[in-house]
Amino acid sequence: MKRPVITVLLVLIGLATASFAGYWFATAQMKKIAASAASNAHKVLYYRNPMGLADTSSDPKKDSMGMDYIPVYADETTADSEQAKAAQNPAEKSTERPAETPRKILYYRNPMGLADTSTVPKQDSMGMDYTPVYADEPTVSGQVKINPDKVQKLGVSIEPVLARALTNTVRAVGQFQIDERRLASVTAKFEGYIETLYVNATGQPVKRGQALMQIYSPELVSAQEEYLIAYNGRKSLKSGTEESLSGIDLLAQSALKRLRNWDITDAQLQRLQKDGKATRTLTLYSPANGVVLEKTAVQGMRFMAGEPLFKIADLSSIWLLADVFEQDLALVKVAQSVKINVDAYPEKPLTGKVAYIYPTVNAETRTAKVRVELSNTNGLLRPDMFASMQLVSGGNHKVLSVSNSAIIDSGTRQVVLVQLAEGLFDPREIKVGLRSDTYTEVLEGLSEGENVVVRANFLIDAESNLKAALGSFSIKSTASIENTESTESAKASPSIKLAPASNSHEGH
Repeated sequence: MKRPVITVLLVLIGLATASFAGYWFATAQMKKIAASAASNAHKVLYYRNPMGLADTSSDPKKDSMGMDYIPVYADETTADSEQAKAAQNPAEKSTERPAETPRKILYYRNPMGLADTSTVPKQDSMGMDYTPVYADEPTVSGQVKINPDKVQKLGVSIEPVLARALTNTVRAVGQFQIDERRLASVTAKFEGYIETLYVNATGQPVKRGQALMQIYSPELVSAQEEYLIAYNGRKSLKSGTEESLSGIDLLAQSALKRLRNWDITDAQLQRLQKDGKATRTLTLYSPANGVVLEKTAVQGMRFMAGEPLFKIADLSSIWLLADVFEQDLALVKVAQSVKINVDAYPEKPLTGKVAYIYPTVNAETRTAKVRVELSNTNGLLRPDMFASMQLVSGGNHKVLSVSNSAIIDSGTRQVVLVQLAEGLFDPREIKVGLRSDTYTEVLEGLSEGENVVVRANFLIDAESNLKAALGSFSIKSTASIENTESTESAKASPSIKLAPASNSHEGH
């Protein structure tokens, strides 16, 4: 009975020992395989130049500057080769699409290569179909393609090219001046003295025929007496000879002409004839309505013939003389309406019309005078007051135009960015004409209905220039590296070429 039990125990112990041995052997084999794989993955294939030159070595070494060559492992080359393959063929992934997905048409371009596009299929004047441009096609040389999200972040605004009536606003500043046709100067044509002064203050208003002063002149008294002698002698010689009567008449006419030349009025002559005696003083009257601008007359002063005593101006009508810049003269016409704002009365805008454009230009300010005539019956406008003038010109007919902000002016040419599709822009050179406050006439280069960038166009232009510059830099850098690699490869020893490393890599 004891023998079978012992046998069973021995069998169980043997089985347990065999299982443990098998587990230990399997574990050891797995560790050995993992270590072998790790060893193979980190096996050094070759050593490359630390400065990136085309120089390799199968053994560790240093360059001329004492820097260690960098080891290249087997697992690194695999990842690098996959990245290099992806970099060499970027179009393979980008152009992959399901066979059933239709190609998206952005727009249709002119078959003859002209700067004319269409959003729908059409034909040119020769009956040739416009060529479709697809979204997955590379952009034409010169066009700019930007991600739509980035376009939105740049704040790009689009506006169509339309026919508009262009208007220009000419702005100028000026001063009010006296109407030169309403000026009057009071002078005496003989020598005398001021005995009584009736108007004795500058700025005093006067009316036509109002007495200004009384003057005494010995010459005037003598002329009156001569006239009275001739006038009375003609009466007393009614029965005289014809020759005596003729002499008296000549004397009377000569004295009368002298008095009239001295601006003696008819009323004063009639009073002289009626009274029959010469008056000691003579009254001078105002020749016009207005205000006294200048007064040199003083009570009791002596004056000479031709000396100005009063200067009177009628301010019921006044001039505005505005300075218009030379480049705006072509927009100003006689009889054009203008809006006027006076600094003294900002709440009372005025209107007037251009009466005259002066024929000369100021050589220093490059401006010309423009005269506007205004009524001033209430007397609010005064000479030498400042005012600003606005004159609207144009608007008679419509012309093809774009916003002023859409034009990128380099000084020698004008360019606009035409939106062909979302995120796709075509720089287009145009020829411009008249320019208004907000729009510019387009003579050549655009068609009605095309969309142009009117905001953030300089950012898009800078983006395209940056891409072009980076592309040019990349091409030059690649060519430089290729030349360097070919030169270094020719100089390198055969023992350190890439071929042995490649062979050892292939063996793994």
